[in-house]
Amino acid sequence: MPDLNNWMMAFLRVSAMLAVFPVFSARNFPVQLRLALGVLMAALVGPTLPASTPPADFWGLVGLMSIEVGAGLMFGFASWMIFFALDMAGGIIGTEIGLSLPPSMNPMNETQVTAPGAILYYLAAMIWLSLDMHHWMLIGFQKTYTYLPVGGAHLSEALAADFIGRTSQTFLIALQLAAPIMAVSFIISLVFAVLGRAVPQMNVFTESFTIRTLVGLSVFGLTMQLMSQHIINYLHHLPDDLLRVARLLGAR
Repeated sequence: MPDLNNWMMAFLRVSAMLAVFPVFSARNFPVQLRLALGVLMAALVGPTLPASTPPADFWGLVGLMSIEVGAGLMFGFASWMIFFALDMAGGIIGTEIGLSLPPSMNPMNETQVTAPGAILYYLAAMIWLSLDMHHWMLIGFQKTYTYLPVGGAHLSEALAADFIGRTSQTFLIALQLAAPIMAVSFIISLVFAVLGRAVPQMNVFTESFTIRTLVGLSVFGLTMQLMSQHIINYLHHLPDDLLRVARLLGAR
């Protein structure tokens, strides 16, 4: 019975995390496969947990299950932050180079996204899988039980402050990724503003639109390797982010 209880609690936590976790939460990712992955991870993690018995009353069991589901959702939301930043950076880049309209549909989560945003999202997903970072995420999830045992999660002011800081960090990451395109766009605007004053007959808006798009796409392609390095650095911190959230949830 303790083994079954550990497996169920681990399954609830990992299933809730995968439900909002990048890549695995995609609409085109089969739900059956996500559940099978949750069952497998619970079967691997459950035996490593200390033996525990479920609460005797029904509402106590429901409360314990709700705590584990909430902890898993917190882990998944913390992992989404870097992808939120990439989506924001793609929106900034699309606005600067004139590709913000019309927005396209992201098949991963069925939301509207600009073309640069979709490129950055797929780039991050491919990097995350190709560098085997999902294996590190599994190890990080297993280590969360060191700081957050079953049923030990609770909300705190420190946790709220941490998530607020993570949210503000997404704006900084987005600006860092979009900075080269923003700089080039500013220079083009400055050059055509001077030309507009020097040659009043020139239609500055029409002439600058093509140049802005061509130069912006060129800079976007040339800086893709630099963006990849930034994305790799942020993705490497995902297991540590899980452990930090686990420590804050389990802190007394």
